[in-house]
Amino acid sequence: MLTLWTFDWVPPPPRGHVRDIRLRWALAEADLPHAVATVPFADRGHGHLAQQPFGQVPFLTDGALTIFESGACLLHLAEKSEALMPRDPQGRAETRQWLIAGLNSIEMISVPWWFIGLSQPAANPLEGWLHSRLTHLEAVLARRDWLAAGRFTVADLLMADILRVPALRAADRILDRPAFASAYRDQLAHFAAADAARAEG
Repeated sequence: MLTLWTFDWVPPPPRGHVRDIRLRWALAEADLPHAVATVPFADRGHGHLAQQPFGQVPFLTDGALTIFESGACLLHLAEKSEALMPRDPQGRAETRQWLIAGLNSIEMISVPWWFIGLSQPAANPLEGWLHSRLTHLEAVLARRDWLAAGRFTVADLLMADILRVPALRAADRILDRPAFASAYRDQLAHFAAADAARAEG
C-alpha cells in the first residue's frame, strides 16, 4: 500500500502550496490507490526525522520502502504508471531530465526569490536571474504543448506546480487538469478537518 505522509496541520499560508499536493496530484492522475497519514507540524520528533531528515513533508512509504523529497517520490510513482511517464527509453529520459530541470533550474531560484519578496525590498536581487530562466522556459513551451515525450508526464506536473509561485501563465493549461483540482481540494479539506479537530479539542 502506498502511503502519502503530510503534516497533521499547517497555518493558512502555505495551504494549497504544501508540497504533498504534488504527490496527491500524481496519485490522482495515475489512479493509484493510497492512504494519507500525518506527522505533527508542531513537534517534528525523532520518528519524523527518521523518515525525512529535514523534518519536511511529503514523504512516501511503499510497503517497507520510504522515499523523501517530492521529486524522488514523483519519480517513484512515475515508475508505477505509464500515465505519469512513458515506457520507451527516450520518453523516460526526457521526462526525468525535465523533472530535474524543474527542481534545479527553476525552483532553486523561484523559492528564494519568493522569500526575498515577502520582505518587499526595493529591488529583488534574484529578479533578473529568475526572469532569464523563465524566458528560456517560455521559449520551450511556445514551441510545444508538453515538456517531454509529446504528452503529459510527471515533468509537466512538477513544473506546473513550481510555476504557481511566479504565477507563470504558461502553466495554467496544465493546472486546469481535473486531477490538480482534486488534489488541491483534498489538501485544503485535509487541513480544514484539522482546524475542526483543534477547535473541538
